[in-house]
Amino acid sequence: MEQEEEKTEFARYFLQIAYDGTNYHGWQRQPNAHSVQEELEKALCKILRLPKVVTLGCGRTDTGVHASDFYLHFVPEIHELNEGETLFRLQQVLPKDIAAYKLFKVNNRAHARFDANERSYEYRIAKKKDPFQRNYTYFYGKDLNVEAMNNAAQLMLGSHDFACFCKSGGGQMTTICDVREARWEEKEGLLIFHITADRFLRNMVRAVVGTLLQVGKGEMNLEEFQEVLNSKSRNEAGESVRPNGLFLTRVIYPESTFRTN
Repeated sequence: MEQEEEKTEFARYFLQIAYDGTNYHGWQRQPNAHSVQEELEKALCKILRLPKVVTLGCGRTDTGVHASDFYLHFVPEIHELNEGETLFRLQQVLPKDIAAYKLFKVNNRAHARFDANERSYEYRIAKKKDPFQRNYTYFYGKDLNVEAMNNAAQLMLGSHDFACFCKSGGGQMTTICDVREARWEEKEGLLIFHITADRFLRNMVRAVVGTLLQVGKGEMNLEEFQEVLNSKSRNEAGESVRPNGLFLTRVIYPESTFRTN
């Protein structure tokens, strides 16, 4: 009897990156559109001398959205990578608007998207027009009632159905999210919205910010904001703000994700 060929299981790696989303149609690869994922996979193929490398990100970002903390995993058909050398070479071939920070081996069940148990975003509004920040802030020069916006933001804390802030056709299995932080901060000429949750719906943060701006302008009161939350209807919420002020700033994983056995 012929001996069965031994199956080889290749190692799985996590990669931490950051990117300026200005010139990309988001993270996810898509037909006829320039994506961060496409550039990343192309760079990995080049330095690893492989015909194909498939990556899977911790989520998807919209066109023009940025990330200062983003994770992906991949399984190269190579027995082991020299992590330091691979990271160094990757930095040399990636475009200037994408940076790779950490590369590390994980167990073969670790998943960049499904293992993440907390994500944080910031939305940055410039109170003064700045041509050098046009790709990274949304300019709004009029006065806003920040206290009212913060009071409305507190109504979102906890586990709720956020269907009212979900873009139609998002394909989510559920629209329930656990929001753990939602607050506005004034800092160095910027008005920054911080939001943290276990998960986010498609277009959710931009829709939340657009609706909170209505509160800040005096076009919506707290009771009406609560009615929007209760409605579960996207038509009741405000318009989504522009993507250029949005940053994915933190992704948290349980320690078990990074165990190698």
